[in-house]
Amino acid sequence: MILHRYFARRFLWMFLALLAVFATFQLLLDFTELLRRLDDRVGLAQVIRMTFLKTPEGLYQIIPLVMILATISLFIGLSRSSELVVTRASGRSGLTLLAGPVTVALIIGVLIVGVMNPLVATTSKHYQEQLEAYRSGGGSVLSIGSEGLWLRQGDPQGQTVIRAARANGDASVLYDVTFIAYAPEAGPVRRIHAAEASLDQDGWTLTDAKAWPLAAGLNPETSSERHETLRIPSTLTQESIRDRFGNPASISVWNLPAFITDLQDAGISARRHLVWLQMELARPVFLLAMVLIGAAFTMRPARLGHTGLAILSAVLLGFGLYYVRSFAQVMGENGQLSPLLAAWVPPVASVLLALGLVLQMEDG
Repeated sequence: MILHRYFARRFLWMFLALLAVFATFQLLLDFTELLRRLDDRVGLAQVIRMTFLKTPEGLYQIIPLVMILATISLFIGLSRSSELVVTRASGRSGLTLLAGPVTVALIIGVLIVGVMNPLVATTSKHYQEQLEAYRSGGGSVLSIGSEGLWLRQGDPQGQTVIRAARANGDASVLYDVTFIAYAPEAGPVRRIHAAEASLDQDGWTLTDAKAWPLAAGLNPETSSERHETLRIPSTLTQESIRDRFGNPASISVWNLPAFITDLQDAGISARRHLVWLQMELARPVFLLAMVLIGAAFTMRPARLGHTGLAILSAVLLGFGLYYVRSFAQVMGENGQLSPLLAAWVPPVASVLLALGLVLQMEDG
């Protein structure tokens, strides 16, 4: 037990050290990129704040790489210090040596999904909102609830709140929809209700619409107008709405089940969110596979040589499995695989493959 704790502690500190190094590089890259993308109207303090909002999302994507590099660093260090040789000479098998790192990897995986995922979802959402506000002078907000679909589009001329009872699959056509326009730094100035609203490159096209002016001193009903079709300019695009609906990474894994239910109730496809939810639940298993792969190629005496080739092989195999996992995710989002198969088959197969490599290299 003492030996397991020792290996687990060494692996944990190696993982945290590498994570800190990658986080530093990610911060510098994001800071440089934001300085280039944002104009001079955005101060340095805002750029730094947006950098800290953007970095967790990028860091979250490279956790498997950090995991496999931490495993490689651990076992290469143990080999060079002859600790692996001494441990094996005491009668411990190679699989026994993996108990500590594997346990730490599973705990880290659970914490990443349960704690870091909500943090990344929150920071990435705030980052996108601030980026849109700096670019267009007003933010665009989307939310789904039991009362329907809510959108907000903004520009320097004011804000417009949009509420629809339901929508088509990609939310480019809204049904039973209400538009409420707000003047800058003032209250509502116009209300429009339409049976249908479709979005194209030039804005919204409303069908069977009725508009009420909300100016002071006017009777809204007597001043109302009916329109067979009515055009409303919009800062929203079909791509931006699809990105907001289709980016489940901006929603906490704890809130995804309820959000998926609301999407389905609104008539919008939730397949991408279903796949993402299962992918996140399977993430600890995939991180476990990264540990086993790193150990399979580096848990060997340093005197055997070819250490560089072993490291390269482990990293390339890790990248290959990550690609297979991403490819299965795409197939699941396109409906070619069920969400469960797309999310769970690659990590489970990766664990079995890595375990086979460990057994082959340890016991022949």
